[in-house]
Amino acid sequence: MGRAGCCCRGAERLASPSSARRFRPVLLLVTALVCVAPQIGQCQVATPQCRIQKCTTDFVSLTSHLTPAVDGFHVEFCKALRAYSACTQKTAKSCRGNLVYHSAVLGISDLMSQRNCSKDGPTSPTHPETHHEPCNYHSRSQHAHTHPHTHTHGHSQGHFQPVYLFCGLFGDPHLRTFKDSFQTCKVEGAWPLIDNDYLSVQVTNVPVVSGSSATATNKITIIFKPFEGCTDQRVYQAVTDSLPAAFDDGTISSGDALHSSTAVEGSMRKVRALWISERSPGRHVELHAGYIGVTVIVRQTGRYLTLAIRIPEEFAQAYDASQDLQLCLNGCPNSERIDQGGHLPLFPPALGLQLHRPGYSSLTQASPYGGSQLFSVDRAKERCKEQLEAHDIYFYSCVFDLLTTGDANFTVASYSAQKDMESLHPHRDRWRIYPRGAASLPTCSHQTISYCLLVLCALSRALV
Repeated sequence: MGRAGCCCRGAERLASPSSARRFRPVLLLVTALVCVAPQIGQCQVATPQCRIQKCTTDFVSLTSHLTPAVDGFHVEFCKALRAYSACTQKTAKSCRGNLVYHSAVLGISDLMSQRNCSKDGPTSPTHPETHHEPCNYHSRSQHAHTHPHTHTHGHSQGHFQPVYLFCGLFGDPHLRTFKDSFQTCKVEGAWPLIDNDYLSVQVTNVPVVSGSSATATNKITIIFKPFEGCTDQRVYQAVTDSLPAAFDDGTISSGDALHSSTAVEGSMRKVRALWISERSPGRHVELHAGYIGVTVIVRQTGRYLTLAIRIPEEFAQAYDASQDLQLCLNGCPNSERIDQGGHLPLFPPALGLQLHRPGYSSLTQASPYGGSQLFSVDRAKERCKEQLEAHDIYFYSCVFDLLTTGDANFTVASYSAQKDMESLHPHRDRWRIYPRGAASLPTCSHQTISYCLLVLCALSRALV
């Protein structure tokens, strides 16, 4: 309300010359995805002879299960792009003059260039032969769709495209729930993030600064519950200064070897139902539960831990009344909330928010991980701006944490949490959350108004 300029929040960033080049292929492909929808009368639709809709649908099917957090993403994505390109070439003659077709072709070219995909190489089969692997969630989903009378582990019939949810916890601590509600909470002690029939995730939070209610996570416990035919129970536990690359029993994987997976360098390796990948010793670990489609990222920044998780909705909802206390599912209890309806109390008055903790401005507590400093609001914003370009809730969480603790490591925590969210969150159009009290965004120039309209059309209708 009262904002001038771009027609959609965040579009002014896309309209900048550098960002326009970066997002151009995405926008072009989104245009193709949007315009093939029959209900959108404003866009040109494909003629019966032009098969661009079929090409686009096949591309989405080939890439919908891919995630950048898993080895082999680049190789598989390039194969899908080459298959998409080959499909467009076959229908080029009948699609001459079709806006959707030409947008797709330009988008494919730009994406292949950005990801350094060679034009020559293997392609993903349009109708890949699927081998039913009961301990691979994606394979099991496809099998349930093609064999509707098959029921395994409560999977619903006909769910060909699984719905994924994201949850993240970082900083002081800031929680992003499955519903994309962003909260800042006290929650001192042990609290369950997730507790269902397949997975339990519990965090332990300790006070950050003496005399304040702000806490941060120093322990994470993850329990992968037994899944018949795939894995027995495995427990992973991380504490400050101990981020192991193994489960509590010393193993790094569980279950029989499944299909071969293409690693980043192009080599083939066997994937198990459950495995751990150490990305940076003592700093970054990823846990992959392929049998339930779950990916968990655990990091240590400074002396505290962060967590990000992606899980299929059907498993996140598999719980009973005794398991309803789940922060990822229902958020923090009102009595544990620090934010006020989404507003963090340490935001500057310029955003219409008041400082409610005057004692925090004088924090000088020493830290063995780099030492605490005095941060004014302006200095905190400048420090956070070094790594967080968008002034979204991750940026303001960074400002909040610097003002609250004086610990510059929280800047890295906010940045890493944002990157993990971008890696795991299934809906790009929901990535950015802006506080309702945020200052007005810059106005788009006259030359970019049409570009803003394109962004609005794409982001409001695509990837819903």
